[in-house]
Amino acid sequence: MHTEKEAIETSPDIVIVAENLADVAAREALLDRAMGPKRRKKSSEKLRRGRRPSEGLALIARNAEGSAIGTVRLWDVRLGEGGPAALLLGPLAVDPSTKGAGIGSALMRQAIAEAARLGHRAILLVGDAPYYARFGFTTEKTGQLSMPGPYERDRFLALELVPGTLDGARGVLKAAGRKLGASVRKSPAAFAKSDVSSDSPSGSFTRPAGRLAR
Repeated sequence: MHTEKEAIETSPDIVIVAENLADVAAREALLDRAMGPKRRKKSSEKLRRGRRPSEGLALIARNAEGSAIGTVRLWDVRLGEGGPAALLLGPLAVDPSTKGAGIGSALMRQAIAEAARLGHRAILLVGDAPYYARFGFTTEKTGQLSMPGPYERDRFLALELVPGTLDGARGVLKAAGRKLGASVRKSPAAFAKSDVSSDSPSGSFTRPAGRLAR
């Protein structure tokens, strides 16, 4: 597993912090720029819809002006019906104007470190295998697991934070995170306000963003 010490080069004008309520609109706009409108149709979205991110695991990268230029969130899931708990990572996105600056890599390292610190045992995602391999993600332990919708098998990856966690894991991933309240879902404005965990440790850590190792 990668640790903070492995970040090879840092940029003092970019920090990674816990997302707060004021970040929601900027984060959604960033995701639209980076991923386009089809992002809401991905199979991962079925596990996020109507849920809050795992506590303390909604992160934002800011530049020197305080603007959101990167985002990553992790979500609580179950591995099969009644199976063990894990995290689903995504979406990870960086403002198109800052690609190549190492922000995505820094967000990944911070997300993995925070997940481990909070006691989580495994992280899964659907993404580009060569990119995520640098953080330790592989298809080795996902053969008996599946997503609740269309996806590419060779892009379904996992990282064990605790070795052996995914041994024997099987079945379709199930959403297990905290649900948004019924009253929240009725109002788009209220939804935006509740899209961040109110009890996440906003501002509890600040990290310099490492440059991307190619």
